Parts: sequence; C-alpha cells; structure tokens
Amino acid sequence: MVLRLRKNRTPPWGCNRPDLAAALPRDAPSCGVPTQRSLSFSPKFSNLLGTVYRRGNLNFTPDGNCVISPVGNRVTVFDLKNNKSETLPLATRHNVTCVGLSPDGTLAILVDEEGAALLVSLLSKSVIHQFHFQKPVHCVCFSPDGRKFVITKDNVALMYHAPGKKREFNAFVLDKTYYGPYDETTCIDWTNDSKCFAVGSKDMSTWVFGAERWANLIYYSLGGHKDAIVACFFEENSLDLYTVSQDGALCVWQCDTELDGLKPMPPKDRTEDKNESVKDLGEDFIEEPKGEVIHGKATTNEQERREKVKYSRAAKYFFNKEGDFNNLTSAAYHKKTHLLVTGFASGIFHLHELPEFNLIHSLSISDQRIASISMNCTGDWIAFGCSGLGQLLVWEWQSESYVLKQQGHFNSMVSLAYSPDGQYLVTGGDDGKVKVWNTSSSFCFVTFTEHTSSISAVTFTSTGYVVLSASLDGTVRAFDLHRYRNFRTFTSPRPSQFSCLAVDSSGEIISAGSQDSFDIFVWSMQSGRLLDVISGHEGPISSLCFNPMRSILASASWDKTVKLWDMFDSWRTKETLTLNSDVLAVAFRPDGNELAVAALNGEISFWDHENAVQTGSIEGRHDLQMGRKELDKITAKQSAKAKSFTTLCYSADGQSILAGGLSKFVCIYHVKEQILMKKFEISCNLSLDAMEEYLDRRKMTEFGSMALIDEGTGDEDGVAIALPGVKRGDMSSRHFKPEIRVTCLRFSPTGRSWAATTTEGLLIYSLDSGLIFDPFELDIDITPTSVHKVLSQKEYTKAIVMAFRLNEKKLIQEVIETIPCKEVDVVCSSLPELYVEKLLEFLASAFETSPHLEFYLTWAQRLLMLHGQKLKTRSGKLLPIIQFLQKSIQRHFKDVSKLCEWNRYNIKYALAISQQRGMKRPAETSVSEEELEESNSDYLMEEETTHS
Repeated sequence: MVLRLRKNRTPPWGCNRPDLAAALPRDAPSCGVPTQRSLSFSPKFSNLLGTVYRRGNLNFTPDGNCVISPVGNRVTVFDLKNNKSETLPLATRHNVTCVGLSPDGTLAILVDEEGAALLVSLLSKSVIHQFHFQKPVHCVCFSPDGRKFVITKDNVALMYHAPGKKREFNAFVLDKTYYGPYDETTCIDWTNDSKCFAVGSKDMSTWVFGAERWANLIYYSLGGHKDAIVACFFEENSLDLYTVSQDGALCVWQCDTELDGLKPMPPKDRTEDKNESVKDLGEDFIEEPKGEVIHGKATTNEQERREKVKYSRAAKYFFNKEGDFNNLTSAAYHKKTHLLVTGFASGIFHLHELPEFNLIHSLSISDQRIASISMNCTGDWIAFGCSGLGQLLVWEWQSESYVLKQQGHFNSMVSLAYSPDGQYLVTGGDDGKVKVWNTSSSFCFVTFTEHTSSISAVTFTSTGYVVLSASLDGTVRAFDLHRYRNFRTFTSPRPSQFSCLAVDSSGEIISAGSQDSFDIFVWSMQSGRLLDVISGHEGPISSLCFNPMRSILASASWDKTVKLWDMFDSWRTKETLTLNSDVLAVAFRPDGNELAVAALNGEISFWDHENAVQTGSIEGRHDLQMGRKELDKITAKQSAKAKSFTTLCYSADGQSILAGGLSKFVCIYHVKEQILMKKFEISCNLSLDAMEEYLDRRKMTEFGSMALIDEGTGDEDGVAIALPGVKRGDMSSRHFKPEIRVTCLRFSPTGRSWAATTTEGLLIYSLDSGLIFDPFELDIDITPTSVHKVLSQKEYTKAIVMAFRLNEKKLIQEVIETIPCKEVDVVCSSLPELYVEKLLEFLASAFETSPHLEFYLTWAQRLLMLHGQKLKTRSGKLLPIIQFLQKSIQRHFKDVSKLCEWNRYNIKYALAISQQRGMKRPAETSVSEEELEESNSDYLMEEETTHS
C-alpha cells in the first residue's frame, strides 16, 4: 500500500490512527512510533525567557511566594521559593496593561491595551471567558472578599460581580457604574471589609465610593493635591485614607466614622432614578449591561453634609525635600505593617513608615523609571518593575538584599545556542550583552558585558563550559562558565566587524566571518593567536558552520557562493557551491553528510558536499506569509517577494529542518520528502508591527495612516530633561512599534525542544508532557489488566515489553518500580534490542521527577553496560536520547554534590563545637585549623568503617 503525502497534510508517522497502523507493513514504522519525527508535530509553547517585564502592574500571589508579571501579551509566574519561572500558555491580542488577581489566587483578569479582557484560571492555566470593555482600562482590583471587582476606564469606575460567586451564564455582570472624576482614573483601593473603595484621578481628586448604598456614604470627593493622583490606600480596618500624587506629595486623611458606623440605605423604588440615569449616559456606555448608576458631585450643600461621613486632612508630607525633584511614578502600601513604598522616575525608591512618615531607607535600583511596585502578604518582599530596561527586582528590605534580580536584553535578541547537554542557553543581543539561561529554572544566572557593540553570534564549545561570542566591536570573546570571566579575546590585525562565528567539534579552532573585509579569521583557543586569514569571498560573510564529524568549514557569502575549506589541508578551498542568489544561512546535518543553504530568493537547497551535488530544494517564500507594516506603501503579497529565510537549523535526528525569518511563522520541513510539515505562529500580538496581512481601514484618514502620529512626543513618564525652550516633556522622544521577526533558531541536543529568538523574547517549544495515547505495535490482547496479570506472575521482561507497547507513562513507571533490584540485571540482559532505546528514553524523563534516584541509576548503568557495544553502532540516531539522559543525571549530580558539601560542613562544625564544649583553654593554646581538620577526617574514617 502506498501512502501519498500532500503539502500541509499530516504524514503517517505523526498520526494516531490504528486503521493506518494496521494498513502499514509489519516491518514499517507503525503509527505513533515515538521517534524524533513526531517532535515536529507535537511541541507546544513551553516557556518565554529573556523578557521578565514589559509594562503593567505586578502582583504577588496570596501565599507571597510568587510574582505575576505581564510580559508583552503573555503573563509569567516567577516562583521565588522554588527558583523557577513559567509563562502561561495563553496570550492576549495586544500587550497586557493591567492584571487583577482574585484574593484566593485562583482567578486572574488580564486586560490589554485595547480593553479586551481574558478571565484566566491560574490552576488549569487556561482561558475561561473573554470580554471587551470597549476602551483602554487603567486599573483592575478585586474586593478583599472576592465577591466584586472594579475596573476604571476614562473617568468612570465600573463594579462587576466576580465570576464564580453567583450562578450566572455571563462571567462579567455589571453591578454599578460610578461617575465623579472629570479626568482619567488612575488607581483603586478597597477597605478590608469590602464596604467601600477609593478611586484616584488625573484631575488631582480622590473619590471614595460605597460598594453598597450607605445612608451616610454614597460618594465623597477629596482634593488637596497639585498633580495627578498616583495611588490611594485605605488604612487597615478603617476609612482613613492616604493619597500620593505625581509631584511627590502625601496627604493623610482622617474619617470621623468607623467602618461599623456605615448605615445601610432603607429600601426604595429606584425606577425613576434608573430612567434619569440612562439619559445621562454617554454613547460609549449604552452597550454595557444595565446596572445601577451613581453620579458623584464635587460640591454639596449643607443639608446633604449633615449626618454624612466627613474627612479632614490630618497631615501633608513631601518626598522631594532635598531638591532632587523628579516625578513619583508608582507606590504600594502594606496595611498590616504600615509601610509605604514609593518609586520615582529616576529609579530611586523610598520606604516610609506611616502615619509618622519615618524614612526607613531609600535606594537607587535603576536608571529608568519604576513603573510598578507590589508587596507580598508578609510585607518582607517588595517587587519592582522597570519598563524602560525590562527589569524585575524583588527586594527584601529587612536584610537589604535581592531575592530576585532579572533583566532581559534591552534591545532585541540576535542569536542563541544550546549547551551540548541541553541544560543551558546562551543569548546575545543588540545591547552588547551575553546572557546564559538555565533551561530548568528559566532564570538568567550570569551576564557578560565586556562587548561594546551589538552581538552578532554566540556558541558553546563541545565541553559546554566555554561560551564564545562575536560582536560588531571587532572582537570574539571566550567566557568561562566556572569562574564567570572573559579569559580570551580574539582580534583581527585590522579592525573588522564580525558577523558570524563557528567553533569546531574539538573546541580548539575558532573562526569568525567579517562584514567589511570579506575575510574569515581563524584562531587557536589554546594560545589565543591568529592562525590564518582566509580570503576568497567577494562579498560579506553571512554564515559559518563546521562539519560536526570532519574538519571542514562551510562559509556562506553575499557573493552567491558557499565555499568548503579543509582545516587539515592548509585551509584550501575544497569545493565551491554556486547558487542563484545571495546566501544568508548555512547549516550541516548532525551526522555531517548533508549541507542546507538558505538564499535570498527564499529557496532552501540541500547539498551532498562531498560530491558538490545538489540533492534537493524547497521553495519556501510563500510559506513565510509576511505581514504588512503600518507605514508600508506596498501590500504584504508584493513585499513577500523580496523576503527570505534568514536562519536554519536541523532537528536532532537530522530528518527535518527549522526555518525562520522576517515573519511571525516558523516553518518545519521534512528534508527527504521536501514538504512543509507544520507552521508555528510564534506570536499573535498586534502591538507588534507587520502582524496583519492587510491594513486596518479604521486607522486610515485622508492625510494618511494614523500610525504617522507620534504618540511618544511629550511623554511625561520619564525624568524631565527638557530641551531649550521646551515647557513640557522631551520633544525628542519617539514612539515606535517593533517589527515581528525570528532572528535565530536552535534545536536542543536532547531532541525534546527547540528555541527561537524573536522580537518578544526567547520562545521555547517542547514536547507536551500530557496524556497522549501513542501506542507502539499494539495488539488486541495488550491491556493494562493483562500487563498487571503478567507482572503478578513475575514475568518482568514480558511485562515491560507489553507496557511499552501500550506506551502509557504511568503504567511503564509502575512496572519498572515493581521489579526488584536483584532482578534488574536479568531483565536488562533479556530485553529485546528495540526496547532498550525506549527504556533509556523513559529513564531520562523519569530522572526529572522521580525520587528513586539510585534505583533508576542502577537501571541506566546495567542497560549501558550490557548493550553499550550494540548501541554504539547506532550512535547517530541515539545521540539525542543519550544527551537527554546525561542532562538529567548531571542535574542530579550537581544537586546531590551541593547537599553533600553542606552536610560535610555541618559535621565539621558540629565536631568543632563538641570538642570545645566544657573545656577552658587559654587563647594561645587554641587548637589550630590543621589539627581540627585531621581530627575531623579521623572521625569521619571511623564513622565509615563502622557503617561498612
């Protein structure tokens, strides 16, 4: 039976249909074989690295251990206790501007720039409901009892019933609409018992509204400020209020009534009031669900003031007494400890104790404005977000130390590389920084700032402990991941801008291509000396790649050629491959037998480099699907004719290839069949440019596109460094939309994930670990019941084979953990060769979660010892699995070794204390450090002999 494949159709190795499996020949790979090919279809968005904060408000979870940070159109949760971060697998259509978190921490409301809201469950990490507020929302805040939430847009506050508390089909049911402020509203705060809430506004007033109609408090207006209100806070269990304005003023307001003194309004017929209020509503609010409308007035007569709640200003304080005046941009207040944290446009924050306004300390944490502040439930940790540099900091004020300090690349990322074991990722950006990320924790643990210009390429050596980076500043630098230092700097005789970088498989030969001199420079890693300058290209060098198996260097250039250089033959040209267009990227297959080349005409060609013969080509220009930029004069279809793939990467098994470029799509092609297997849309964020194929006609005017209007001019958020003659803001500031693009793609050596550097950050796609029915050589007799029956009869080898044919992870784990340790050797020796590979792959994944470390290590050791020679013959195919296993064991080795070191230190300390207890010795006869170590080692040796 012949299966014909069409473009964009799922090939038989990616499906889960038993009817197709039955139709295939017995020796053919059956449906659902978990080979590396299936990776091309099943990876899902896993995490977002390289960007920790963009804009919007930060939130701590109710337990105080996690920070929720908006990152572009996504949300990342930073677990500070377990030192991990996770980006939720959901996204809004534009950048998220505000996040509202329910008091129990199970629900979150994400609102983007256009006012579109997502109701998200943080437990299932999924979207429950979508809603549109029709206009941009400034703030979202749940009531402390979780029954209501308030959002502010324009000069209106809207109170909704919180979803899940009432049996409503619609998740967002409008309860009341509050009018009062004359300008845009900025902030919200609730009283502890959810009876009242306060709203701050840009018109310098603060309004206190009752969540219910109280007889003595429906609304109350407070003035006293000379600039826009940044934040307002109620005192704990009180109606007393603090208001903070942008000019650095704090007003303390005292209320003559306690919360218990609020009197409920007697019930009355409000049909007349509703009819009148509907007439007063503007056109923008007609489509909102009908609710009660409350109109506040700034001036009231004497009769209305009687028997009402009254506020009086008890004190007014100023933050800028020293004269270093700059705008106050954000604030947070912890009600239990009475601590006020204020952030300023210069990057300084102050910590005060209220109501006495005592300064505890102040610190400069950034040179950009602090956009958001949040405090956890205990008041110990303070989170700061700086949108200018993309910084996220968590500060413990009592010990004056950082709990978390993360910052992404200031400009876009340009390149990335995986370490050989897949544990680390290195990225280089236009800001000249090289950052190394841990793939398991998703945190950056070291940043190198030695380069003075943008990074063009980064890579690891084969050992995994040296990072190399090439830059436009004319240097190639080598960084040591043991001591975190720059230990080698490679330069050219004449200053040259390096555009690409490659290192051979031994890690001894470094080569970099130049943009301006068209030469390739070769250095020795050991000596740091320049070995050779290779000339021959007639255009800028665009890409370099070493053959993984042989000493051959492939260089691609804009002169429409790819040249192959033999390292052992005095760098002579071995072959020259001529193409029809400028060459942009080149990549060797992992086994070194094939070369992929991406050209400017959008074509990916495959070459047998030994014989200089082209073996195939893929026309991929139409698969890019370019978007149209807002200021483009031509359509996306026309501009796509000049676009092409700029980055290539083979999968770990070499059977498929990843390609990306100036587009929101990443394409995966099958190399042998030369068909498109799948397209990944890396972003749906319309806040980025070139996302849509057609321009929005609503943004077009008779004078041109509204995108020509510069929104950033006169922005008052930053430090006011005015140009001469300018009264407001910096007129030189500009607003622009970054263009969506994919700059670099890399497959993980473990074969279980791939990463892409994009405008949004470093996106990681990995295999979905959820429950997928993916059987292997399944017969009708193989069921979980029959597996358990065979296991009870102690036929362990047969049980393992049957469990793998069902291919359910929990069942395989149960079977393996039931086998006694003494039977492991026998089972491993009698296991069929086909299932050895599958068992190794399962052991590698089990190491990440299972506590039975020694048990699984025994399995891995016996399998490799008994089947090592046979596995060696298929090393190319098994390499990703072995590297995955090595990564898991290496991580456990580091954790256990740290624990052992700590325990040894504690034992030494306990021994030293026990020897000194009860002994009075003069200072000159104190025990020396060497004698103490000798006694400790003797004691440890005695302990070992007794245990053995």
